[in-house]
Amino acid sequence: MSAADPADFPPPVFDSRRLRDVLGHFVSGVTVVTAGTPDGPIGFTCQSFSSLSLEPPLVVFAPGRTSRTWPRLRELGRFCVNVLAEDQVGLSQQFARSGADKFAGVHWRPSPHGSPVLDGVVAWIDGQLWAEYDGGDHTLVAARVLDLGADPGRRPLLFHRGAYGLLDGSSSD
Repeated sequence: MSAADPADFPPPVFDSRRLRDVLGHFVSGVTVVTAGTPDGPIGFTCQSFSSLSLEPPLVVFAPGRTSRTWPRLRELGRFCVNVLAEDQVGLSQQFARSGADKFAGVHWRPSPHGSPVLDGVVAWIDGQLWAEYDGGDHTLVAARVLDLGADPGRRPLLFHRGAYGLLDGSSSD
């Protein structure tokens, strides 16, 4: 099946702000995708993440087309998806900024494949680039899982309706 031509569809009856508001009702986790480079570690915050396949083991995430970090990670071909814990709002915000040393003051250890695993995360998934797909203003990245781990004692950081949240329903703004 081939991709449909956007001209084949009627124009939407809503604006992008309404789309964001409605889709914001879907709760997501928050991740930081990291990699090691000869010049030091790099990474970016990404809330669009999901499991994709068990056979083969695949995950998917969606960096924005304007990301300056994703092209560098793409070149490396290997990276780690860090699922942030409820007390890591600061990390999410730090890795969402552009231009700064995102790893300043951040404690981490190398994964079995050399990518940074951030201290205190709920889970981490070492991956290798499998495929990329056009996702409009984002890129859909499918990654083969190479290794992974989790801390069942930690609770995830959530994002809902434009704000960080916790499992008990309170906001952590």
